[in-house]
Amino acid sequence: MSALRARTLTAAVLAASVGLTACDLGKKEVVQTGYRGTAMEQPYDMGKVDAKYSQVVIPEVLPPAGASPPGPLPWQNVQVLNDISVAEFNRTMIAMSTWVAGTGNCAYCHNLANLAADTLPSGEPIYTKIVARRMIQMTRHINSQYQQHVANTGVTCYTCHMGKPLPNGLWFYASQNDYLRHYLDRDGARVISHTMEPTESNRSSVKQTEWTYALMISQSKSLGVNCTYCHNSRLFSSWEEAPPQRVTAYHGIMMLRDVNTNFLAPLEPVYPAVRLGDMGDAPKAQCITCHNGAYKPLYGAQMAKDYPAMWGRSDWNGTPFPGLYQAPPVADSVAPPVTDAAADAAAEQVSAAPTIGTSPAAAPAPRSRTGSER
Repeated sequence: MSALRARTLTAAVLAASVGLTACDLGKKEVVQTGYRGTAMEQPYDMGKVDAKYSQVVIPEVLPPAGASPPGPLPWQNVQVLNDISVAEFNRTMIAMSTWVAGTGNCAYCHNLANLAADTLPSGEPIYTKIVARRMIQMTRHINSQYQQHVANTGVTCYTCHMGKPLPNGLWFYASQNDYLRHYLDRDGARVISHTMEPTESNRSSVKQTEWTYALMISQSKSLGVNCTYCHNSRLFSSWEEAPPQRVTAYHGIMMLRDVNTNFLAPLEPVYPAVRLGDMGDAPKAQCITCHNGAYKPLYGAQMAKDYPAMWGRSDWNGTPFPGLYQAPPVADSVAPPVTDAAADAAAEQVSAAPTIGTSPAAAPAPRSRTGSER
């Protein structure tokens, strides 16, 4: 064997060794989500799944408060949690302080000299308490109005916060064409072309296509899945041939638009400047805020069933709590079920993605900032 051939063979062996070293040879599992031959399958790297699952820590459930009926609370200025017993109120407050602040410290939201006050001794508003009050209302709203998405699992403060004051994935306005505005004030995400040539009914652009694909990719990463988790690869636009998860995702998008529009964005005047975006808007949620890379938040842990205060009108099976105040339903915010006719119409809808160069009406006015405010 010539020296040149020997060196070439040695280099090839080394290259192959490096290539094998770079390959991830861990255990893989593939779940078929559609008919054979349709390429509808979801691959899982079990090593990565196990690593992510091991990072999920579910707080220990506090001892139940018992069946004490709701009654007059001995505290003042209780505006939301006034339909539960004193014992349930106490355990809920303790749980929330751990879910959000991570330390169980009441001072994160309260003036310890006057727990009923919404201001500090200096007179400055306690924005954490005001925001937390609104977040409890939002949590109850999600659990009671969006069971098409959260089902019997429900959500708690911990679902998003996971022991941290700020959840993951919060977003602010970056530009007028930010694809995340789909979760606030943008309609439609489809860029289906029915003809090859441009027409009045086919106004989709390459930019709009990129906007839609960016949105879809962000959703896939948020849930740790691929496209066929919600779509049939034979015809992505078809609702009839899509897995049930697509309808669940549809209600999730409706839910995000609701909570961003009616709960999160309106808190802008409450937050200090350091908690606002560069354009002066309040933080808003997207899919990853709850899911954190898992197809189900916290991998489906049913924390909410142990905390009736998080549900408001009924428990996790839909049964009203004894003596719990029954608020009238909010019909305007309930996401309608996707009927066959509605699905057909939605599948045929041409995208209403943002138009380049226009100034959206819902965009906030930039807020002047000084270095001290940041």
